[in-house]
Amino acid sequence: MLVASELKGELARIRPARRCCHRAELIGLLHGTPGDTVRTLDPATARIAVQLAASLALPTVAGSRRPAAGAVRRHPAARRTHLQVLMPDAVAGAWAWRTEKACDRRAFLRGLMLSSSSVSFGPSGPHVEFVLHDPARARALVELLAAHEVHAGLMQRRGRHVVYLKGQEEIATLLRLVGANRVLLDFEAGRVGRDVQNRLNRLVNAEEANLGRTVRAADRQLQAITSLESSGRLDELPRGLREAAAERRRQPDADLDALASGLGIGRSATNHRLRRLVVLAAEADLT
Repeated sequence: MLVASELKGELARIRPARRCCHRAELIGLLHGTPGDTVRTLDPATARIAVQLAASLALPTVAGSRRPAAGAVRRHPAARRTHLQVLMPDAVAGAWAWRTEKACDRRAFLRGLMLSSSSVSFGPSGPHVEFVLHDPARARALVELLAAHEVHAGLMQRRGRHVVYLKGQEEIATLLRLVGANRVLLDFEAGRVGRDVQNRLNRLVNAEEANLGRTVRAADRQLQAITSLESSGRLDELPRGLREAAAERRRQPDADLDALASGLGIGRSATNHRLRRLVVLAAEADLT
């Protein structure tokens, strides 16, 4: 079964070739935070933020005691240690998301998945959430995903804005967009396996249901034949009904196809004769 760490591990190993993609991925890393700090529990995500800041030659903030761009500090929070990568104020304030380039959109989504997403591939089905502080950014993300035919929902939880995806097609498209090709292959293989298993289960259930109906029908027919024989009415029946009764006794567990083959008539005619035997036996019991 896929786990979220495999997805984020693959995303962390992707190195964008273009400078514009470095910038877009860094914007994605910052998009889920309220300020100018990439805050994460994952050392690989913190390392990527530092590398992207260095590749963009982000300057030290002048006239401020803040550390240089890309500086890392540890922040203890609720039993876990978060890593915080500090950026200049200009990164969060001036870098609005407006690009139309496809490579930048993919890099942006990759950064956002690394910093602000939670992913589950559990037995109840795949689920992806992006947790954002800013409602405008959440709405913009829904629109961006919709432009790529990824339909996402939006809700609020404990004062934060959650963009969520549940459909398998949507999540597969998202994995394709961010470049998680190995995880996508495993995801698709798992999906195909589940589809095959579900189809097999349906066939088995249908076969069991058909077998149950066949057994119950055969039991009723045998009881009817025995009742007609006990009352002496079986020998008085037309030849076709007597032959059907004899064939059912020869093949007590057979289905209609086997009985029809033995009688040399059609399936519908065989079914009609057997049902007629049951009706005649019921009428004899009532008289």
